[in-house]
Amino acid sequence: MGVIAVDTERKSSLPPAKLFKAFFVDSDCKVLKALPNAIIKNVEILQGNGGAGTIKSVHFSEGFPVKNIKHRVEELDKDSMIYKYSIVDGETLMPGIESASYVIKIEPSGTGSVCKQHTTFYTKADSNINEEEIKASNEEVAKMFNFKDVEAYVLANPNY
Repeated sequence: MGVIAVDTERKSSLPPAKLFKAFFVDSDCKVLKALPNAIIKNVEILQGNGGAGTIKSVHFSEGFPVKNIKHRVEELDKDSMIYKYSIVDGETLMPGIESASYVIKIEPSGTGSVCKQHTTFYTKADSNINEEEIKASNEEVAKMFNFKDVEAYVLANPNY
């Protein structure tokens, strides 16, 4: 099994606390599903209460290459705005990947925020996948979770 790590950053005009809430606290129930091009059909909590140890089954919309994944929340720290999770079952985002773990931190940046994500991909023993393929796939998935759509949703709902 090989290990490939990818770091990405995305800027947002939203304050850090609102961005964290939109993507990691409320994302299962309203924000991502309310987006015009929502890729999440529904999220089932199979175990836990949303915090560390929670197991979620994420069902994707028609047309998305992956139908379902299960992930475990490793950490949900609202004060430090850190969200960690691992894919534990289901389809992976591309052939040759055994599993993946994610560490996401939201930080202040100017008048908005920056989302820093460190992803570790664990490749299958017989995989010949390379780092550039993983980075390209990771970027494509990130585009589907469009920050601009989330910002528009939050700004259009001032009580959010």
